[in-house]
Amino acid sequence: MTTLGLIGLGRIGAFHAETLTNLPEVSGLVVTDERPEVVSQLATKYGATPANSVQELLASGVDGVIVAAATPAHAELTLAAVERGLPTFCEKPIAATAAESARVGEVITRSGVPVQVGYQRRFDAAFAAVKHAVDDGSLGALHTVRSTTMDPAPPPMDYIKGSGGIFRDCAVHDFDVIRWVTGQNVVDVYATGSVQGDPRFAEYGDVDTAAVVVRFDGGALGVVSAARYNGRGYDCRLEVHGFDDTVVAGWDQGAPVRNADPDFSSPGAFPAGPPHHFFMDRFTEAFRAELRAFVDVVEGGPIRGATVADAVEVAWIAEAATESLRRGVPVTIESVRKETQQ
Repeated sequence: MTTLGLIGLGRIGAFHAETLTNLPEVSGLVVTDERPEVVSQLATKYGATPANSVQELLASGVDGVIVAAATPAHAELTLAAVERGLPTFCEKPIAATAAESARVGEVITRSGVPVQVGYQRRFDAAFAAVKHAVDDGSLGALHTVRSTTMDPAPPPMDYIKGSGGIFRDCAVHDFDVIRWVTGQNVVDVYATGSVQGDPRFAEYGDVDTAAVVVRFDGGALGVVSAARYNGRGYDCRLEVHGFDDTVVAGWDQGAPVRNADPDFSSPGAFPAGPPHHFFMDRFTEAFRAELRAFVDVVEGGPIRGATVADAVEVAWIAEAATESLRRGVPVTIESVRKETQQ
């Protein structure tokens, strides 16, 4: 049985606390956060052991650590756990920028300590089935991949201000899944976007709606759509088109779309609903599977989710998309690597 430490008890951290409490493989949970009152409340609610600080948690005898704090703290907290030799699960991203992600990745690789990164779509049954269809060759050569992430409403503007932008905060999930599904690396991207909602997006150098055209080294093209306003619900879909077949994920009964086809437009027709409300209800089972896989890592098994190397590559794609949006031209992954090294 495994005892885990959970650092950060915000929205996703509290969600993980509930998930971990219900995993039979987890025998104990130690929790900490910058807010003592939240630590006390969550510890009482889930029967966890409270820790007054990160150092106290790391020294408490936990077998592994889950970092679910705010993004700016990810690198420092992950490295602190790694320095103690503790297998670590870090929510995306591992650092605030691509350059810092690469630096952190190098330190982790040298340490030999296993670190899994939180890209939960890899553990969703439908997304995994798409991956299997690509890998078994039934689709033939791939020509187009489409990935969509649209939130029903934006997070608080204080969060947006420090999020790093829509590509680093939201579309990274799309960037990860299209790399993983295709098995191909991204060569370059062309990104565009607009602000039609809260004007503070523009003040913070961000957009609320974005599209990215991705070119892979294997010849396939990707189209990523991201938006902060989608009134019907949380829309997350994946389409992979090959010369021989097409496979999709996310076209379930909870897809937040109103079907205009006359054969399916009556109440109760596809999709029957209710629409997915947010990522936590859409991916509840995926999160559970992801954390169960991390327990296997803590117990000596291989990383079946996203690795630090995967997270670094995704960070470079997000960096290139951010630069492309700013410049209004396509940007290669190689160019952003070189520019940050100068």
